[in-house]
Parts: sequence; structure tokens; C-alpha cells
Amino acid sequence: MIPVVYWSGTGNTEAMAKAVAEGIANAGGEAELIEVADATADTVRAAEKIAFGCPAMGAEELEESYMRPFMDEVNSDLKGKHVLLFGSYEWADGEWMERWEDEVRGLGVASVDVLIVKGTPTEEDANDCMASGGALCKA
Repeated sequence: MIPVVYWSGTGNTEAMAKAVAEGIANAGGEAELIEVADATADTVRAAEKIAFGCPAMGAEELEESYMRPFMDEVNSDLKGKHVLLFGSYEWADGEWMERWEDEVRGLGVASVDVLIVKGTPTEEDANDCMASGGALCKA
């Protein structure tokens, strides 16, 4: 089981999460879509591979009511895991994802892949999400 933990305010990151999960399934894996408010640290601890999705918020940062506290709680459990980070943004250049990737890479993960989409995901973006989910499944 590969958890796909996400927070979405407008539905864009949720659409990405669903496409990532579809890509995992297409690659022969089983994905579990989990809104971050319902996620537990035990879910992260039990997984060898995990995907996290969060859009850029405020001044290029993670959503601070649910996703940031959850990441702070589980960061120490990510060492050795294969991680996919994804999210959408409306403006700027994706700096929040660069910082998030640096943070996760510094935790000693086995691998980290990232995917960002500007605005509402297009069909091409959904295909990229599915490909990233498939790659995570095969990692």
C-alpha cells in the first residue's frame, strides 16, 4: 500500500493526488488516498513509499494548519523511504516546492521526486502525475 497524503484548498492538488494514485494502480501497486487531516504518523511509518501533496500557500510555504504540522511530526520517519512531493501553485515560480524538496532530501530519504503544476491540472499534467505515481510504485 502506497499512501498518497494531500491537502487541497481549490481541488487542484486533490486532482493531482487522484492521478498519482491512478498511476500507482496502473503500475501494479495499491494506493490509498488520504486527506492530511485524516492521516496518521503510523501510516507513514508503515510505508516504504509515500506521496505527499500540498499547494503553495501564502508566501510560498506549505499549508500551515494541517500539512506543515503533519510533516513536522513525520519527518523523522522518512529516512530510507521513497518519496514523491507534488502540488499546484497559482503565481510565483514554485519556490515552496524547492524548499520542501530540500527539507525532505536532507532527511536521508532513499529518493525524492517532485512534480508541480501551475493552476488547474491539464490532461498533460494528469498524465505527468500518473507517470510520477508509476515511477514511485516501481522505485
